[in-house]
Amino acid sequence: MEKEKVIAMDGPSGSGKSTMAKNLADKLDLTFIDTGSMFRTLGIVLDRLNLKEGSDEEIAQALANLNIEYMPTADILISVDGEDFTDKIREHHVSELASIYSQKPAVRTFLLNFQRSLAKSRVCVMEGRDIGTVVFPQAFCKFFVTASSDVRAQRRVDQLKEKDPSGTYNFEEIKADVEARDKKDMEREIAPLKQADDALLLDTSNMSPEEVLNKLVEVSKAKATELNINL
Repeated sequence: MEKEKVIAMDGPSGSGKSTMAKNLADKLDLTFIDTGSMFRTLGIVLDRLNLKEGSDEEIAQALANLNIEYMPTADILISVDGEDFTDKIREHHVSELASIYSQKPAVRTFLLNFQRSLAKSRVCVMEGRDIGTVVFPQAFCKFFVTASSDVRAQRRVDQLKEKDPSGTYNFEEIKADVEARDKKDMEREIAPLKQADDALLLDTSNMSPEEVLNKLVEVSKAKATELNINL
C-alpha cells in the first residue's frame, strides 16, 4: 500500500509534541498541522451550545453549520466563523472540554475528514493522539512522543506562568489532571491513545529541545529517502 506523505507525531497531553512538530516542520520547510487545537476549539464551541449531553446527531448538525479555518492568516492558528481561537484554546480548563468532546463520534468524524483534506496537497507534519493509528495509518514516518507525568506537569506550569506570571498554579493538581487525561485518552472507546506498531518511541524527559529536533530530522530524512519522498 502506498505511503501517505505525512509525518505523524502522537503522544499524551503535555508531551511537547506540538512544539516538536512545529520545530520539525520549520526545519524541513513543511506544513505543520496541530490537531489538538482543533479538538480544543470544537470543545469550546460545542460547550457554548450546551451539547455536552447532546446526541451524536445534534452535534453533527452543529458542526455542519460551522466554518472552521486552519491557519487562515499568519497570526491566526485556528478560527470558527471568523472568531480567532488561537489564545482561547490554551486556557487550562479547555483540556477537559477537548477530552469530553473528543469522545463524541461526530466530532472525530468531522475532524478526521477535515485533517485528511488539509494533507491532500502537501507533505505535512501532523500531531495528535491517533494520527499514526487512525487518521493516517499509512503515514511514511511516525513518532510517539512522551515524557514522565512530572516533566509534563512542570512544562504545563511553566507554560501557564509564561502566559500569566501573577497566577498561582498547584503542581500536584496539574499533575493529577495530566494523569487523569492520560487515563481517559487511553481508555476511550473511539481512537484511544496508543503507540502505532511502526512508530518510533521518543521519551523526551531527559532530552534537550536540540537533541529532540536532531533526532526527529534524522529519522524523517532517512524514512523519506528510503521511500523516495522529497522533503
